[in-house]
Amino acid sequence: MKVTEWIEKSDKTLFSFEILPPLKGQSISDFFEAIEPLMEFNPAFIDVTYHREEFVYKSRGNGLLEKITTKKRPGTVGICAALMHRFHVDTVPHLICGGFNKKDTENALFDLNFLDIQNVLLLRGDSIKTEGRFIPDPDGHEYADGLIEQVVNMNKGKYLGEDIMNSNTTDFCIGVAGYPEKHFEAPNLDMDLQHLKRKVDLGAHYIVTQMFFDNNKYFEFVKKCRDVGIDVPIIPGLKPITTKKQLTVLPSIFHIDMPQELVAAVEKCTNNKEVKQVGIEWCTQQSKELMKFGVPCLHYYSMGKSHSVKQIASSIF
Repeated sequence: MKVTEWIEKSDKTLFSFEILPPLKGQSISDFFEAIEPLMEFNPAFIDVTYHREEFVYKSRGNGLLEKITTKKRPGTVGICAALMHRFHVDTVPHLICGGFNKKDTENALFDLNFLDIQNVLLLRGDSIKTEGRFIPDPDGHEYADGLIEQVVNMNKGKYLGEDIMNSNTTDFCIGVAGYPEKHFEAPNLDMDLQHLKRKVDLGAHYIVTQMFFDNNKYFEFVKKCRDVGIDVPIIPGLKPITTKKQLTVLPSIFHIDMPQELVAAVEKCTNNKEVKQVGIEWCTQQSKELMKFGVPCLHYYSMGKSHSVKQIASSIF
């Protein structure tokens, strides 16, 4: 079922979460065991992230280095299929611009369509660590806008190959990312909202937000979206903090603010067990307030670890 269909048919706030594919070489049974505790809350859908290739340099002797492509977390499509088979749950694979050309994207969408996966979350993706800025593949999409247009075209039966005759249409539900505190590359939030509105005008069906720790950021973001004519569902993304180190790591990576009250509570903790409890309590209160606001779904960034999210879900679902 599509994400938007889940939202339309539900008269209460839905539960969903995002996971990482297991690292190369890890057991799929360990992966299932890690998320199984969350299945009792009947998630409407599970997002599965995509991780692009990285480059490493290995010495070949005589001062020469060999550039090798490596991918630590392969298998987004396969993991989605495995989740559907094991848990009979809808999945949302992420598709990104980096590491794909347009033909690669089309082939991935073919596979998803054959598997009856009806949802995709379309993202530009991050730059490779060894590159100072995002560089698209040759004949790849530079921005998520291009991905959206390609999926919309496939939904209309329009493919890249002009020789495809009597083509069937796909029927993907398209999700995109929203940034309550703006994307770090945007000059300001208003400009970022214009880019987001373009994605919706192109055919995006719903928005999932970047994590935030201050609900007022989300409330203001929703109002600004509605003011500029964005009328699709806006799903809040939440992450319970689990370590003291995340006070600096998360703002550095995701360019978000931490409320001083949360920072003070974490700073008082003497170990990460206490931090995890603070994170659970904070995210639980966030969730309850968001439910009162009437959000369509609460989406948790679990990172493949279920304990904190299970504690939160136990309190509100």
